[in-house]
Amino acid sequence: MEIVKLTDKNTPEFEMVFKWNYDWWGKPNGKSEEEVRCILENSLMTERLPQTFVALEDGEALGMYQLSMHDDLVSRPDIYPWLINVYVDEKFRGRGVCAQMMRTVADNARKANLPELYLYTKHVGLYEKYGWEFVEYVKTFDENSPIERLYKLNY
Repeated sequence: MEIVKLTDKNTPEFEMVFKWNYDWWGKPNGKSEEEVRCILENSLMTERLPQTFVALEDGEALGMYQLSMHDDLVSRPDIYPWLINVYVDEKFRGRGVCAQMMRTVADNARKANLPELYLYTKHVGLYEKYGWEFVEYVKTFDENSPIERLYKLNY
């Protein structure tokens, strides 16, 4: 398995990442396919953010994550940069894909000249395994998950 920066929208990996994002957060939040595709196409930066990384094995996309200056945590505009959209395809869960991806986050953040990273999640115990430190509980103003956990990664 390798974790690579996604920089080309004309690949099967891009199409799989687009499908994940549309099904996962686009469609449930009333976003059009065109809007999700546009957002993703503009996350294929090489020198600045946002950047998208994908886990590949034998040419097949297994999972993804992004480094971004923005996230949808509207209650905390003072916090950035972010690790966002950490996702592993359901058929590959339980195979260590997330662990492999998390092992590359700090190096990729350093390459992007980011001094630290933040993320928020409802998961307890997952990110701590990879060096993330719990900071506090944050209000998300999302009726499905109004309070989540804020984490910071120093490297």
